[in-house]
Amino acid sequence: MTITLASAVKPRAEDSFAITFAPLSLEEIYSKSDDPANGAVVVMSGMVRNQTDGKPVIALEYQAYEPMALRIFYQIAADIRLSMSDVNRVAIHHRVGRLRVGEISVLVAVGCPHRSEAFEACQYAIDTLKHNAPIWKKEHWQDGSSRWVSIAACETSEENC
Repeated sequence: MTITLASAVKPRAEDSFAITFAPLSLEEIYSKSDDPANGAVVVMSGMVRNQTDGKPVIALEYQAYEPMALRIFYQIAADIRLSMSDVNRVAIHHRVGRLRVGEISVLVAVGCPHRSEAFEACQYAIDTLKHNAPIWKKEHWQDGSSRWVSIAACETSEENC
């Protein structure tokens, strides 16, 4: 997918997108996805885990090219609505900065009248974000070493994502 200035999708007022240094809130993302017409809200929470390939992790550090990442988020919501017209709300929030084990790095929530569409849309959103958004993470390991990893690398190795 190539997004240019001429083809940039504008976000809908009812949706919510953010890249932030602030901790992410499950309650906030849920409320931003809730709507009286919903029969389901599906929330996906990505967190910093304590190991990668058996190597102890102490932290992850995220960086993003925010203007383009937000455009990707807007495009994800637009694509979801093209294939599922019943979607009421889409919320995608990603943290940047250094996060400790257990902290939430990304939240995706989709509100729909029916659960099957909400699950499908939520999975599409996180998978597409991980493959297309210009967001990078640096793994910091217990032994003092570290490595930058493009989230797009998840395309070839889901285990490290």
